Amino acid sequence: MLFLPDTNNKEFLHMDFVAIDFETANANRSSACSLGLVEVRGGIITSEHVWLIDPEQPFDYRNIQIHGITPSMVSGQPTFHELWPTLEPLLQGQQIVAHNASFDMSVLRYCLDKSSIDYPSFQYHCTYLLSKELLQHMPAFKLNVIADYYGIPLNHHEALDDARACAKILLRLLEQEQQSDPIQLSKAHSCKIGTMFAGGYTPFSAPSKKNPKKPAPRSYPRFNTNAGM
Repeated sequence: MLFLPDTNNKEFLHMDFVAIDFETANANRSSACSLGLVEVRGGIITSEHVWLIDPEQPFDYRNIQIHGITPSMVSGQPTFHELWPTLEPLLQGQQIVAHNASFDMSVLRYCLDKSSIDYPSFQYHCTYLLSKELLQHMPAFKLNVIADYYGIPLNHHEALDDARACAKILLRLLEQEQQSDPIQLSKAHSCKIGTMFAGGYTPFSAPSKKNPKKPAPRSYPRFNTNAGM
């Protein structure tokens, strides 16, 4: 079921973002084997996409146990390099959101590096870190825990379901905090918005409770994957 906001509330008209979730074949971040992507426009889920991806790498049994994707399922599916022309326009210039974004953004970067493709440019947000800031009474902040708290159905570790749950969690947080878009929500709670750009990236981060004087996240240049390989 799609999350339907109060369409009479003009604030929802600015709730535009894209939620993503990657699954990987093994511990290597360049081994994406599935991607779920959910587009939200005006606070409403308007489109959903899911792809199986040939990682061109072996599958680890432990990963198969987590997400259920097997080598036979990705046989004949596009590689990340082949899929990128479809993905790029869905990400370029958007507000991107993921639950535990540090993982999904690293998968994206490693796959781009492996394919020698320039990084797209966008800002991104992490519903895991936002949940830690805004739902401090919760015992844990994993996707399934927060989805259950909000009554959001979830088939955990299925890429599209995870991306959809992430999108709905962000909508609930926006509604709860009466913010009109992810940028305002992140800024209102002193979070540093993540960025990806042609030359590198900066991570999304939340303020440290133990050390408020912790320096702001630095910008990281793109890693040269051709070195030492």
